[in-house]
Formats: sequence, C-alpha cells, structure tokens
Amino acid sequence: MRMKPSSPGRKPVSRAKAKTAALLNLLATPGLGSLYCGRWIAGTGQLVLAVAGFTLVVVWFLKEMIPYYGLMFSDEPPHLPSLKMLGEGSTLFAASWLWSAVTSLGLLHEASANSLQSLKNSAAPPMPKMETPQIVLALANVPQWQRQGDAITRTFQFKDFPAAMKFVDAVAGLAEEAWHHPDIDIRWNKVTLVLTTHDAGGLTQKDFDLARQFDQLSLR
Repeated sequence: MRMKPSSPGRKPVSRAKAKTAALLNLLATPGLGSLYCGRWIAGTGQLVLAVAGFTLVVVWFLKEMIPYYGLMFSDEPPHLPSLKMLGEGSTLFAASWLWSAVTSLGLLHEASANSLQSLKNSAAPPMPKMETPQIVLALANVPQWQRQGDAITRTFQFKDFPAAMKFVDAVAGLAEEAWHHPDIDIRWNKVTLVLTTHDAGGLTQKDFDLARQFDQLSLR
C-alpha cells in the first residue's frame, strides 16, 4: 500500500493553498488560514483565542480613553485602568498567532510532501492499456460508470451548487495526489467526470481505481 503524505480524512493541500493559509494566519487573522485548509479544530481554537484577545485589548483601550474624555466635564483626576487586562488580551492573541504559525508550518510541510509524491507519481512507468475483456470486468466494480470509447464517465448529482463544488474540490485534491486528472464538467448541481489514461492511449487500471475513490467521495 502506498503511503499518503496527508493525514487520513484530510484533503491534500497544494503549495498555493498552504501559502495562502499562512498569509491569512500570520498577516490577517489567526485561524482563518487553518479553517481555509480544513483544519477545523485548530482553526476554531486559534480564531477563538484571537477574538478573545482582541476583545480584551479593545475593552482596555476604551476604559483607558473614557476617563480622559471625562476631563472635559470634571476636574477630578482620571482613574486609570489596570494593565492586567491589556496583558491578558495580548497574551491570548500572541498564543493564537503562535499556534497558527505552527499550523501554517505544518501545512507548508504537508504541501511539499504532496508535491514530492506527485512528482514520484508522474515519474512512474505508465500502466498498460486494458483490453476489452478486462474493461468489462473492471466496469462491473464501478457499475455507475459508463464506457465511452477509450474513456469512462459518470455524472454525479448533488442537492445544490455548493455541494457540487465541494465534491469538485475533493476530486481535484485526490486527482492531484494520484497525478491522474479527469475531465470535469459542472452544470449547477451536476458534475460529470471523464477518466482515461492519455499516456497509454486508452483505459488502464488507474482509471478504475480512481473511479472507485470518486464514488466514495460522493457519499461523504
């Protein structure tokens, strides 16, 4: 069994997506980049810490400024707020930022591993083209796929457009990892996939293996 660089149940992360996530985490709001890459637990935790820290800092700032505005109507010296709230807020935000930085580094490392695996897949020798009897037997294992010349195709239907796009996103990640890319046609809630192995000049076992994996994706 070939080892996958991605953790089970997670979609592969491309370098471009990992870089975008790192920029969101480190230069925008901690946690947003993690959520963007599907790291829901880490992203939610980072975002909660960041919001909590930012809120404490804003509250401290308001408490700092209100007494000075009060000088316009009173001669009494202002009562300055404690720096404890500022320290707590800054600590929470810093912890969120550091946590998101660690997640960003992990995403960049994972993306590099995925790219390396894709290069290995692309360098692998091409699979032999399947003959008609082999294709007939293979189609029995993916009954919802139909043969069209030197390709197999299936149309998936979903409840709405966002669900269809979520499936397409998962298909793209799986195809990139396998270094075998289907033709994709999107018609609102319908997604049609077409598989063939161009290097072999027809269908190979790789097409049917990927077809089964796409079937499993559609059930999630």
